[in-house]
Amino acid sequence: MKITEIDAREILDRITDGFFALDTHWKFTYVNEEATKLLCRRGNDLVGKQIWSEFPEAVELPFYEQYNKAVQEQVSVNFDAYYPPPLDTWYDVRAYPSENGLTVYFQDVTKEKKASAKHEQHYKSLFEHNPDAVYSLDLNGYCISVNSATEKLLGFRQEEYPKLSFIPFIAEEDLDKTIEFFEKAKEGETQNYETKVIHKEGHVIHVNVTNMPIIVDQEVVGVYGIAKDITDQKHTEQELVKSEKLSAVGQLSASIAHEIRNPLTALKGFLQLINASTGKDIEESYLEVMAGEIEWIDLITGELLLLAKPQAHHFKFEQIQEIFKDVKMLLGSQALMNRVDIKVIHGDLPRVRCVGNQLKQVFINLIKNAIESMPNGGEITVEIKQKNKRTLSILVTDEGCGIPEEVIENIGMPFYTTKQKGTGLGLMTSLKIIEAHQGTIDFSSKVGEGTTVRIDLPIDFRT
Repeated sequence: MKITEIDAREILDRITDGFFALDTHWKFTYVNEEATKLLCRRGNDLVGKQIWSEFPEAVELPFYEQYNKAVQEQVSVNFDAYYPPPLDTWYDVRAYPSENGLTVYFQDVTKEKKASAKHEQHYKSLFEHNPDAVYSLDLNGYCISVNSATEKLLGFRQEEYPKLSFIPFIAEEDLDKTIEFFEKAKEGETQNYETKVIHKEGHVIHVNVTNMPIIVDQEVVGVYGIAKDITDQKHTEQELVKSEKLSAVGQLSASIAHEIRNPLTALKGFLQLINASTGKDIEESYLEVMAGEIEWIDLITGELLLLAKPQAHHFKFEQIQEIFKDVKMLLGSQALMNRVDIKVIHGDLPRVRCVGNQLKQVFINLIKNAIESMPNGGEITVEIKQKNKRTLSILVTDEGCGIPEEVIENIGMPFYTTKQKGTGLGLMTSLKIIEAHQGTIDFSSKVGEGTTVRIDLPIDFRT
């Protein structure tokens, strides 16, 4: 035997992989020490024997197919395969063909396979036994797999889903936003939102959905989804809102009764005085007080009607700066009389989806309040800017007397006002309009320095 051959065998005996060589007749020509341990056979018992006769079970396993592929196509192969008892072992196998036959390296990966199988069973249990609907979608939105809770949620059998896209399940009014959330998940961002889906029988189900990207080798290949049925929760919330509205109506009714009863008491008293003075000259001051009280009642009922009147929400895209231009023109004379300068600052702005006349009503209310807070004149600054790609901010700042902190906390309450002839209903209406636009309104003020009102409006939203 050549020295180089002896050296090579010593090296092969020392490697941690099992190794054996087969000739062109599938007979063992060499088996290293590690291979004898992994195969539970002595090397001398295998050399010169054919592999398929010594390991007949392998003929029905991937070993036979893969080894033949390597020899016939003269390509290396790499595969995992399980060999049943008596070996009862998972092997990771690499086989390389040559003119003399086949050389095979292999390792025992049973522990890794069992750990992987355990992990897979955990995932399968989480998937199958999750009380919420769990599903996976490909990048085109078609179902790859669903759990039994998805079947229960939507009424389709599990085998039907792989032919279906998620789009037909979504209620028409929520379709655009749901597609948008799916697209963001495809970009790698986890999304959480509420939407409505249609059951196979046609009824609507409210769901809270979480979409997560499926990432393989740092590439998004699909989207996982978890959908929780919140229909009962939505119904409970609606009942709660109704209850709160009824409570608010009761409180508002009490406030209205109080505010109107006072001037009515004065009117009743002065009418009695007029009745007692029949035949005598009627005090002109009586008539002036009565006229003033009637005007007050008319103001309250007028603002209440404006607050309660159902508003038709015809949303369309408009330029906020153009709305302010109209407001400035409408209030220009009043500002001039009060020595107030209205300055509007803005750059290039996107159009905002809104009801223009409703926002105009809000802005008129805010500017009038600002003018009235500056009896000695001053400047009102309106700054309109894009806060981010989804939000527009409007800041209305005056140099007026400011609002005490305890008053700011009660802004928007009916009949709560610091004005001598105010009802508080104007700001209540403004808050409702901004809420209907899914925006926010905040007040910050320092007594003696002025007030800033900040309105944040979504540039686009679906009602």
